[in-house]
Amino acid sequence: QVQLVESGGGLVQAGGSLRLSCAASGRTFSSYGMGWFRQAPGKEREFVAAITRSGSTTYYADSVKGRFTISRDNAKNTVYLQINSLKPEDTAVYYCAAHGRAYTSRRAVEYDYWGQGTQVTVSS
Repeated sequence: QVQLVESGGGLVQAGGSLRLSCAASGRTFSSYGMGWFRQAPGKEREFVAAITRSGSTTYYADSVKGRFTISRDNAKNTVYLQINSLKPEDTAVYYCAAHGRAYTSRRAVEYDYWGQGTQVTVSS
């Protein structure tokens, strides 16, 4: 069982930056692949980024490549999402999620644990 708590969201102007954090409970954090997803009002939840258990490999949605960076610190049981060059279309609730599969997934249905989400609002 893993409990996830996101933080770091807020209201920022377009072009600004935020760093989201997701703190995980439990002693087996390094056993889980981690991902970030987001959901805008009236839209489906979409994949943003994922990172392997060791942190050696990362994956991104095309819409965020070059602007978002996912990373993790297994000693601190934390995964991060650095968001730069924010755009109004990045406005959404951002969720971190964990899965115990051997492969990295971009599919929300394959993630077993979810945080409560943190709101990111970008003003133009």
